[in-house]
Amino acid sequence: MDSFSNIKELLSALYRERELLTEMFKMRKSASYKYEYALDLVNNDDTRIQYLMCRSVIRQNGSSLEIDDQFLQFFEQLLEANEEINTSYINENLEKITQNIDYYFNETNEQRKYQYLRTIKNTFRKTGTITLRNVVYLKRNIDNTFKNEPNYKNKRAKLLHLDSKRKNIVQLISETEGLLTADKQTFFKTATDEELNRIVVQLKIQLGKCTHNLIEIEKQIIDFLNQIQFQSSVIEKLRVIKYLKDQFTLETNTDFRSVLSENDSVIFESNPAYPLKLSLEFLQSDEDAFTSILKIAKRMKSGINLKRPVAEKISDEYLETVVQEEIQINLEEVKNGFMASGYDLFDFVLRYNFAKEVSFEERVTIYCQLVSQYENIFEITDKSEERRDVEVAMIYPKG
Repeated sequence: MDSFSNIKELLSALYRERELLTEMFKMRKSASYKYEYALDLVNNDDTRIQYLMCRSVIRQNGSSLEIDDQFLQFFEQLLEANEEINTSYINENLEKITQNIDYYFNETNEQRKYQYLRTIKNTFRKTGTITLRNVVYLKRNIDNTFKNEPNYKNKRAKLLHLDSKRKNIVQLISETEGLLTADKQTFFKTATDEELNRIVVQLKIQLGKCTHNLIEIEKQIIDFLNQIQFQSSVIEKLRVIKYLKDQFTLETNTDFRSVLSENDSVIFESNPAYPLKLSLEFLQSDEDAFTSILKIAKRMKSGINLKRPVAEKISDEYLETVVQEEIQINLEEVKNGFMASGYDLFDFVLRYNFAKEVSFEERVTIYCQLVSQYENIFEITDKSEERRDVEVAMIYPKG
């Protein structure tokens, strides 16, 4: 078997065969992935499949292909698509931390000492992530088992097994918290590392979340087991009743008639009907209600001719067209007239004959608008005069 010579070669191979690996990963839980399906995704180039097989990315099982376990676990862990609860990995991390702490105290070389500290920080970081992931997987497996497992005995056995997994996680969390608090306090006081302190604080938060979730999971498992116990006992009784009925000995071997006669449970009563009375306004205005009335009338073969009420005639006043006219002042036209006149701008505006009545204040506004829009073609002098308590600049057309 060959192996990848470097990271670049590995990433290039995974990217080149991304379509094939994606399809195989989607169907990883099925029985097999046919070899001919894989050929279609690699353009019928068998050498590309052989290349992956020689480097243990995929393996062949008869006429089927599978992703190798090493790469499959890698993909599942990164995508958080794995449902396997692995508590042994947490235990291994705890042992690894304990060993590296001992190595840290025994080492005198600062560089090698830092390497042990780095390993401890990485392992602490992985421990919190893996513990949280296992709690999520545990919750998911419990829900799937209770909802999808058809066999009651297997369902109960699987739930009990998952409950033992829960107990293992609780014990490992307790050991981890003990490692953080009492057992190795000398190490945390000696290794004054800011990143280590942040990792420890984050780990304590993660473990707290796991503990709260595990308490809810324990309650859920107990509830599911009680439901299974109740359902299985009911099914066993139904099987006995079915057997006695098939043997025509139900009435002679049981007292079910007397039991039913004394039972006044709501389940034996007919479902009550609560008529809903609709308002006349709703029946007259709603389109769906009118359609339903027509269907009921046709079914009842009633001789009543139902007609939709007709609205009153719209008054002619609402149909009359009202026109409002508003006279607008054309500044362009005023400017053209000023350019052909011999007056200064303010006098011209005061004398200008507008199409509507314009007050003195409005003429001052028009004067200001003309200056702001056409100052490039006006000659604005330094002279100013006062007109009706308003001081204005003397402005003339440019020659």
